[in-house]
Amino acid sequence: MKGTEVSVQSLENVAKNCRRSIVDMIHKAGAGHPGGSLSAIDLIVGLYGTQLNVDSNNPDSSQRDRFIMSKGHASPAVYAILKEHDFLKQSDLDGFRSLGSVCQGHVDMKWTNGVDFSAGSLGMGLSFGIGTAFAAKMDGLDYQTWVMLGDGETQEGQIWEAFMAASYHNLDNLHVIIDRNRIQNDDFVNVQMEIGDVASKVEAFGWSVKEIDGHDMEAVVEALQWSMDTPGPSAVVAHTIKGKGVSFMEDNPSFHGKAPNDAELKMAMEELV
Repeated sequence: MKGTEVSVQSLENVAKNCRRSIVDMIHKAGAGHPGGSLSAIDLIVGLYGTQLNVDSNNPDSSQRDRFIMSKGHASPAVYAILKEHDFLKQSDLDGFRSLGSVCQGHVDMKWTNGVDFSAGSLGMGLSFGIGTAFAAKMDGLDYQTWVMLGDGETQEGQIWEAFMAASYHNLDNLHVIIDRNRIQNDDFVNVQMEIGDVASKVEAFGWSVKEIDGHDMEAVVEALQWSMDTPGPSAVVAHTIKGKGVSFMEDNPSFHGKAPNDAELKMAMEELV
């Protein structure tokens, strides 16, 4: 959390705890999206651990930073980090995807403390983020807006309209993290529709861009600080592995949206010690 000194090792430990939570809650629900949650979690842990100004005791503070999870099906990653920061309890995670639970399949700001975007169709989160960034400036507040995009959703035209608008309006309080795990839905991005050099494309729209290994926590922390220090809107393109941390899920499109069975859960938990 912003203002707190944390070590890379402690962040890596939190990320491992979150991975265990992700796999466990999806197994209990019998449904969910493990692959993209596991690819994104190092980035999310780094963000919450070093930059994001949020407080579980005052979740609706007007001064809070906003995290917009545009790839909202990766909700287990969000719920896992919210538990680590005391927004949620273990019992909330145990109710993942059940009727009436605060942890629904896609993140929903009306249900869950600490969630600032209700996700559904992909491609809308950056436009929403522009709105929150504009609102901060109009209200004279200095909170930051961070938006996480999946690489597959950069195929959506609305994303590029938003990149253009943010650059034109010089929204220096807006930051994007792209989870470049190269798998969307149930196949590889280059099979569904190749998106090429995303970093160069975003840069061409007037953004400052930095590429990193999204599983190198030291690089993650440095890149997030770089984004804070960079004038104008900035984006971190994080090269990641879908399903990272669980060997049989890594780079495996079938675990985009499939829950592990009992035997697979046991294997996963043994790897995540």
